[in-house]
Amino acid sequence: MNLHEYQAKAIFARMGVPVPDGAVARSPEEALAVAEKLGGALWVVKAQIHAGGRGKAGGVKLCHSPSEVRAAAKALIGTRLKTHQSGPEGLPVQAVLVEAGSAIAREFYLSLLVDRSRECLSFIASPEGGVEIETVAEEHPERLVTVPLPPATAGVPGYVARILAGRLGLTRDLFPAFEQLIAGLHASLLATDASLIEINPLILTESGSLVALDAKVSLDDNALFRHPDLAALEDSSQKNPAEEEAERAGLNYVALDGDIACMVNGAGLAMATMDLIQLKGGHPANFLDVGGDATAGRVTEAFHLFRSNPKVRAVLVNIFGGIVRCDLIAEGLITAMREAAPQVPVIVRLEGTRAEEGRRLLSQSGLPIESIAGLAEAAERAVEAAGGVS
Repeated sequence: MNLHEYQAKAIFARMGVPVPDGAVARSPEEALAVAEKLGGALWVVKAQIHAGGRGKAGGVKLCHSPSEVRAAAKALIGTRLKTHQSGPEGLPVQAVLVEAGSAIAREFYLSLLVDRSRECLSFIASPEGGVEIETVAEEHPERLVTVPLPPATAGVPGYVARILAGRLGLTRDLFPAFEQLIAGLHASLLATDASLIEINPLILTESGSLVALDAKVSLDDNALFRHPDLAALEDSSQKNPAEEEAERAGLNYVALDGDIACMVNGAGLAMATMDLIQLKGGHPANFLDVGGDATAGRVTEAFHLFRSNPKVRAVLVNIFGGIVRCDLIAEGLITAMREAAPQVPVIVRLEGTRAEEGRRLLSQSGLPIESIAGLAEAAERAVEAAGGVS
């Protein structure tokens, strides 16, 4: 679960991480009132959506008067902002963050995350802030430093702060403030069970202060039962409706931009199936893992999701019967087809436990289901059914 920037900064402020003065506004009039209360001569109006790249997409506006703040808020609130991370339809802007402008001397990147490869928490820092960190990692990996935290220690050891400060090029007089800042990030992550906390950019102001100019917090969904106050912050408007429906049905579903709907049991097999569709010249419409213990109810819910997507032109079902028997999956498919009745070709590949029985049930069902034993052949047929190689 992601938080909006203004929500993340509220957590930072409670933990002693410096953030700009500002407040959220949900109307142009509220934005004007915030600007007038802040005072000064420069304000920033930032669209609140769960996607990066807002600046390039026009979602961050510098304003030199309260009336410009009001106009900027009016131009953003109620629209959909499309960035390179939002998807082609963009995300709805229902609020803006109005902040006092900052005099920036330098920009950095700093994050703290659950580092699963190292089985610990790790800080990642770079002197290249304010840009896409993925680009820095790809083009200039030497400008990134990763510093793991010893799992058994409490707090942030002093040597970690010194390594990070040195790689960022901070002077000795900034070390106490920097040490306090990373301690605040660490406390924020532990207090919220976050999987990622990111500041991009962390700035050094012309007056010599370190400030989190931006903030991103991603929470671990599996820990939200311990944080009902944080769970209440979720903005459902930022979620794909199909993904939200799938979540309620207990399905692992991610919407994509293609036209071949995929239903697979197992995340790894689902990824391989999508890769094979791409290899054969097609484009998957979704990632969907119905789980190792797939039931007829889940299969039916999956077909309802496919029907709700007007882009879908074919369905590829790829089931490997390990924990679940293929004949039971076939029965679930037959039930789902009769109830949800997708109006597009359905290609099914069953393999594993009682696969022959499953294929026989499908062939005797009288339903328009194409049963194909080989995965490569099934993927080719799905691409053909969707209109061929694009």
